[in-house]
Amino acid sequence: MPTRVYKRQSQRFLSLDGDWKFLWVHDADQRPADFFQTVYDDSEWKTLAVPALWELNGYGDPVYLNVGYAWRGHFDGAPPAVPVKDNHVGSYRRTITLPSSWSGQQVIAHFGSATSCIYLWVNGHFAGYAEDSKTAAEFDVTPYLINGDNLFAFQVFRWSDGSWCEDQDFWRLSGMARESYLYCRDPQNHIDNIKVTADLTNDFCDGRLHIDVKTTGNTIVTHRLLDADGQEIWSGNDNDVTLRGVKAWTAETPYLYTLVTTLWANNGTKKKIQPANLSDTATEKEVVSTKIGFRHVEIVPNKGLGGGNVLTVNGKPILIKGVNRHEMDPDGGYNVSRERMIEDIKLMKRFNINAVRTSHYPDD
Repeated sequence: MPTRVYKRQSQRFLSLDGDWKFLWVHDADQRPADFFQTVYDDSEWKTLAVPALWELNGYGDPVYLNVGYAWRGHFDGAPPAVPVKDNHVGSYRRTITLPSSWSGQQVIAHFGSATSCIYLWVNGHFAGYAEDSKTAAEFDVTPYLINGDNLFAFQVFRWSDGSWCEDQDFWRLSGMARESYLYCRDPQNHIDNIKVTADLTNDFCDGRLHIDVKTTGNTIVTHRLLDADGQEIWSGNDNDVTLRGVKAWTAETPYLYTLVTTLWANNGTKKKIQPANLSDTATEKEVVSTKIGFRHVEIVPNKGLGGGNVLTVNGKPILIKGVNRHEMDPDGGYNVSRERMIEDIKLMKRFNINAVRTSHYPDD
């Protein structure tokens, strides 16, 4: 069986996890305004890991509410106003050394989860702002980078105007909850988006695979579909294909295939890229893997005595037994390890749970 390749093994990946220089303030107007400058002296700062939640590391207190806003009693404003008092701010600084092989590449900074918002500077230049604490933020930092050492600095606020959308039954914590990293790609030729639809057809016996890929540059994409043992069962550059006798995905038998998409770009010659002879007309630029399962989900009329409609998976009616799984760990808070996620999944399966409303599972 081929060895599974994780993104962390790629030469185009550089982790930002680990210790950062860190300064926490109680009120937003106490934060250092010039902390992002390259000459700023952070020698008196403490350190904090990324990812890590402040309240679980001695900075502030966790807040639990089932209804209402976490700042009630501290602030009486109206949206989109944001409090200053008790609005904790964490400032982070770290020097990151880029591999020499990244010279001339487009570099993207990925921050998995910043609660409630993040302002980013690179080498003293403002690189961007993002809010939505459960959605990864990505910034194109290419214009601000230099060869070798680069100063990354960012601030996270406990509350932002996006916090007005967070009135739910939940522990309120602040900081960095998921992994952060840099990755690079060819600036002229790259994959922008992949959308894969894996359905069943012919009485749920065959797979129907539809692939929609958006790219930048003079490029072409090819695909390989591997089974769970890593064996290739199909290859080509078609966007719509029917595959005979695939193994169906169900909650009880969650069989996954791997779709490997390769981007090829014109190699500089005047020849048009020819799919049948790529090595003569194109150069491999990027490879992206996507896990897929073939299944058909449909709501159909109930032919039994009860009438109404019924939800089916691969033609068989199912009864949803679901839970709402908050991203919460007894030790790490929002920072949930892969091992703890697997533990949660096994526990849910023991109790015959077949549907989960969740905010995060690992992407490896």
